Amino acid sequence: MRETVESRRIGETDALAPFVLSGAEETLVCHGAHSIVPPTPADDLAGAVDTFWRTADDAALIVGALPFDRAAPAHLFAPRDVRSGPQDSPARQVAGVYAGGGWSSTAEPSAAVYADSVARALALLNGGAADLRKVVLARSLLVAAPRTIDVNAVLARLARDPAVTTYAVPLPAAAPGVSRTLVGASPELLVDKRGDAVRSLPLAGSARRQADTAADRAAADSLLQSDKDLREHAFVIEAILDTLTPYCGALAAPAKPSLVSTASMWHLGTRIDGRLKDADVSAVELAAALHPTPAVCGLPRRTARDAIGELENFDRGFYAGAVGWADRAGDGRWMVAIRCAEIAGNTARLYAGAGIVPGSDPAAEVAETSAKFTALLAALGIDETGGPR
Repeated sequence: MRETVESRRIGETDALAPFVLSGAEETLVCHGAHSIVPPTPADDLAGAVDTFWRTADDAALIVGALPFDRAAPAHLFAPRDVRSGPQDSPARQVAGVYAGGGWSSTAEPSAAVYADSVARALALLNGGAADLRKVVLARSLLVAAPRTIDVNAVLARLARDPAVTTYAVPLPAAAPGVSRTLVGASPELLVDKRGDAVRSLPLAGSARRQADTAADRAAADSLLQSDKDLREHAFVIEAILDTLTPYCGALAAPAKPSLVSTASMWHLGTRIDGRLKDADVSAVELAAALHPTPAVCGLPRRTARDAIGELENFDRGFYAGAVGWADRAGDGRWMVAIRCAEIAGNTARLYAGAGIVPGSDPAAEVAETSAKFTALLAALGIDETGGPR
């Protein structure tokens, strides 16, 4: 039975768009799939990948995505064809404009319902859940186009921002004949592992970019001084350092965060560098251990996940998971799957989230999620209501 199921999934993957991971440091474009890693949840993923390498003699690389829910199976496969270099990326070959009429956009949940969920989260943080320190709440937009959405054109527009890593991950079909692709532009490095060197660049604490130069600088300066955002960021760094410490003989991070900018957002970011005790530890094992970080889930992880299940009315799927690659030597690179949409035919479901800590304001969190939709909406050529930009 496993052979039949895996063959079906491989065929579905072959029919979809290529896997793309393209940023300033590297571009990877993969076509097709000759074998898959058996669908496995995060806790058992490192073992499943080790077994895969022992049995798949002709595979040199695996690519794919981890879902937000650690209990849900990862989607990883060995591609048939692997190419690297910016010249190979569809995101740099195709441009497209989707401005025009005929689009629709539905907020799920609505801004008002989301604000109410933030207020309920604050009640949990202020005594309703004794150990909860932070929870990340997301909302989504379901947009429909008058024509099939061109994934390559969306990637092309996202790739105009040099501060992000664009990605496209072909997903198993949700229904016969309906292909799905996770498309996004992430500024956040979950983990990069080369030999015994490991690196992470977590982001937490955000502010919207401004068109006016003085106002934009003021927004950045305000973010650097924001007690709420600095506390939120500190939770994330603490958790990542705690997770990596058992793996590392040396681990370092600056005492204060720096500003990280994309075309639409300012973020607080901290680069973490370490040296592994055992260079044979794989990037997949590290990604599975770190994911999901407090930047996309909360703290403590289990308590925050329970709160998300109570307060959100949709399945995140692969949003707030991770996308990336790993090779047979254990090296690899994994980005946090944010600023993304799941595209299927003429529809796209966009996702955006905000970290809630004591002191958060529901209206401000609605505004922050709206700002985080901007990158994907601009790539589609529409605004949050579905109108042309």
